[in-house]
Amino acid sequence: MQDNNLFQPDKLSMVDHKLLRGQIDTPEQFDQEKIAGFFTDNSLQLGFNLQDKLAKAEISIQIRSNSENKNEKEATGNFELVYIYSVENLDELSRKESSNDKLLIDPVLANTLASISYSTSRGILLSRLQGTVFENFILPVIDISVLLNTGNKEKE
Repeated sequence: MQDNNLFQPDKLSMVDHKLLRGQIDTPEQFDQEKIAGFFTDNSLQLGFNLQDKLAKAEISIQIRSNSENKNEKEATGNFELVYIYSVENLDELSRKESSNDKLLIDPVLANTLASISYSTSRGILLSRLQGTVFENFILPVIDISVLLNTGNKEKE
């Protein structure tokens, strides 16, 4: 796991994805023309099944309109997406710490899973948000390491 060259993109494939939650709440008197921007709050969790050589990425995305107090209430959107990946050489890209049984994953693999999942989510949201108050929202480009470590809060 110490050699970054162990990661091989051709041994990684997405085998499933699901939109677990896609909810948009728009107040009754909301004026979409008054939107000045959007606030997003994103989180990512990775999980691994070593026996089956699978990885799971769960992404939560919350969107809130920013009308700069020109609308009485803001519109909100909440999305949860899950991606399942097959990692043929997961055993080479992971190891358990002997002291506490903590699973250590190759950082290149973790970064790749996060990047693919986040970018795929951007495309899904572009399609799903058409015809809604969030039709002009595009999931912002971010430093994926921030999402991996602490979650991400961005203003657009």
